[in-house]
Amino acid sequence: MKLIIGNKNYSSWSLRGWLALKAFNIPFEEIKLSLFSDEFHSELAKHSPVGKVPVLVDNDLSVWDSLAICEYINETYLDGKGWPEDKKNRAVARSVVADMHSGLFGIRNEMPMNCRAKRRVELSDNAKKEVANLDNIWSDLRAKNTQNGDYLFGTFSLADVFFAPVIFRFSTYGIKLSDAASAYYTTMLAHPDMQVWLKDSVAEVEIVSQAETGEAV
Repeated sequence: MKLIIGNKNYSSWSLRGWLALKAFNIPFEEIKLSLFSDEFHSELAKHSPVGKVPVLVDNDLSVWDSLAICEYINETYLDGKGWPEDKKNRAVARSVVADMHSGLFGIRNEMPMNCRAKRRVELSDNAKKEVANLDNIWSDLRAKNTQNGDYLFGTFSLADVFFAPVIFRFSTYGIKLSDAASAYYTTMLAHPDMQVWLKDSVAEVEIVSQAETGEAV
């Protein structure tokens, strides 16, 4: 099985597919392409009609879009254990993931993922509202599930996978959080596979100017 990704420093969608495989100990070959390069487009065209990363290639099957990849991994390799076991928690987990997947445009547009940087930006009111909403969601879920572990639903799940790029964004731009949300942020940032991704990001030398937002600090 192969996972085609973009630059680790910048590619938030790639992180989701990668972390879903890595954190659940599913063997795969990582194929990294430089974003916006000729090779990027030509290689992706072999596996995906949309030309975006990540793409999971499993024998003769190609799966694109990070949510579809995670669902395929969950069904094929995790026997459903990627989501919380409790039915109600599972529904909530899918709700917050769907919201992350289709929304939070203020956070995405104003704080592009740039793992190795430390930046300062002036957020719009909309982005500030999204940060506050995430703070409330993280705090609420942690309060309800900490008896089973330190992640959103106790044990690590695909819900945590989807918030991983937000964790790096908040680290880059120095976003202040409540104590409860900060505890979750710290837990996620310390995850061994998050640290592997961060180390690889720091080692990259390519610069994508569109993602170098804000003032360096």
